[in-house]
Amino acid sequence: MDTALTLTPDMKLVLGLVGLTMVLFVFERIRADVVALAILVLLGLTGLVAPEDLFDGFSGNAVISVMATMILGAGLDRTGALNRLAGWLLRRAHGIEQRLLLLTTAVAGINSSVMQNPSVLALYLPVASRLSSRTGVALSRMLLPLAAAIVMGGSLTMVGNSPLILLNDLMVSANANLPSGVATLEPLAMFAPLPIGLALLGASLLYFRFFGDRLLADDTDKGVTPARTQSYFANTYGIEGEVFELTVGADSPLVGMAVGEAETLHGAPLLLALKTGNESRLAPPGEARIWVGSVLGVMGGKQEVSDFAQNNFLRLSSRLREFGDLFNPSRAGISEAVVPPTSRYIGKTARELQLRKQMGLSLLAVNRDKVVHNDNVRELALRAGDMLVLHSIWTDLSDASKGRDFVVVTDYPKGEQRPHKFRIAMVIFAITMLIALSSRIPASIALMTGVAGMLVTGVLKMDEAYAAINWKTVFLMACLIPLGWAMDSSGAAAWIAGHTIERLPEGLPLWVIEVMVGLLTTAFALVISQVGATIVMVPMAINVALAAGGDPTVFALVTALAASNNLMTPSNPVMSMITGPGGYTPRDMWRAGAPLALACIVIQVAAVNLLF
Repeated sequence: MDTALTLTPDMKLVLGLVGLTMVLFVFERIRADVVALAILVLLGLTGLVAPEDLFDGFSGNAVISVMATMILGAGLDRTGALNRLAGWLLRRAHGIEQRLLLLTTAVAGINSSVMQNPSVLALYLPVASRLSSRTGVALSRMLLPLAAAIVMGGSLTMVGNSPLILLNDLMVSANANLPSGVATLEPLAMFAPLPIGLALLGASLLYFRFFGDRLLADDTDKGVTPARTQSYFANTYGIEGEVFELTVGADSPLVGMAVGEAETLHGAPLLLALKTGNESRLAPPGEARIWVGSVLGVMGGKQEVSDFAQNNFLRLSSRLREFGDLFNPSRAGISEAVVPPTSRYIGKTARELQLRKQMGLSLLAVNRDKVVHNDNVRELALRAGDMLVLHSIWTDLSDASKGRDFVVVTDYPKGEQRPHKFRIAMVIFAITMLIALSSRIPASIALMTGVAGMLVTGVLKMDEAYAAINWKTVFLMACLIPLGWAMDSSGAAAWIAGHTIERLPEGLPLWVIEVMVGLLTTAFALVISQVGATIVMVPMAINVALAAGGDPTVFALVTALAASNNLMTPSNPVMSMITGPGGYTPRDMWRAGAPLALACIVIQVAAVNLLF
């Protein structure tokens, strides 16, 4: 390869856009998907990507595969497959903690081979909660091993995680810019990385069995199991007491007052329900008015509620005459939910979101970085990783969670399930995998075959399929793909690769260079997400391989695998989803995740070279 390439204006422009992307991702002042769209527009305006090719990312195999895996995962969830799985794991574990952890993490890792990692974790959070509540194993001891296994299991197939889904498209697009005489890069088959994924998953299981487990055992009080028990919420959030009914008398100062105003009164208990006239409502909106004869459903300590009732001329009743049905645990209760990094709630307050009015959810507290916020909680701007404590009717919670703006951690009675479709879903899934084994049919077509089968047979409804797609992830990927093309076609990737190889000592083994590329990719993933790191680094890795005399496919595969090694920071969506439920601090994540991430790079380089 020519290492004396001149830095052209187009190269400078592309590198500037890459730098701008990294800066915007780091400071998070603008949403990641908005940043991706802005970069896409700039690529078109500057002519770095031809207008007719600019939006091809939206129709690429990578994006279609991501959408299909999300829908397939939703189909399996609708059949109650994970409820059966939780029961099976409990039976096989026989009450032994180590066996339970091993089985749960291994099965989750295998599941992640055909589903998007965040989707798998969203499905397994309630499973882990249920297992934890039944066995007494602290949730903090389960979630980090579970998340690591899911990340590693994504390497079992070419559709298990976003970097591997992107890899084939990036390799094919790189063929247009290869020097003459260099062999064309061929797309990898569906199960090409299976041996590598097995090695990584095995390493993760062994790490937490013999080493990482010691790190998780240092603090046994954190990450207590979420459950609908008074003791848990009392210990964790200070939410304690019983439910009472307060009837508003004519002399009460609450008459004519809005619910939101009543909540701010000194000594006010948690106001969970309101009955005015013949209308009873759980999670009444803040602007709802309290009138003579209105009944309030409140929660708090008996003395606290009694004092509030006496000070405000309210009649106290410990028997639930009006709200007995509403507060039935089989119908309503308290739950916990984590805010994922793709949520639209980020940066907004509960008041702005109108959780009670629009969704019937009462926000009781927010757990952020192990600090519980329960005063003026409706005015607190939400962040990714926040744990929300909600009180609601279960059906309202189920409907609200379909928007994917939060992931419910607490195991609760779900909405419509279709257990009678379980066998049909399993057959469709098996047929999908068999089709995917054929090298003649692209993975995107194979996966969409499964999606079509689930829709035709009624495993999923069409609206449910639309709701299953995380459009923010899809949009982010589709908009950033042309940036990778521009890196390659402009020569910027070749320029960086050539000058990098020039500065390395002569005779440096290829595996050392591969390890360096893997480390750099992992570092990029910490900053610009695994999708951004893959798109930027794969073209560069291919050019490094050409400059060093290595195999471009090997370097590209090492790069895609290394992009998923972020086990330390919330920039990996999987890790951000467990920090709140598990009660992990940044120090916990780095202490337990960094050694495994480094070990994974070594395993990835060794396995890829042995396999290819």
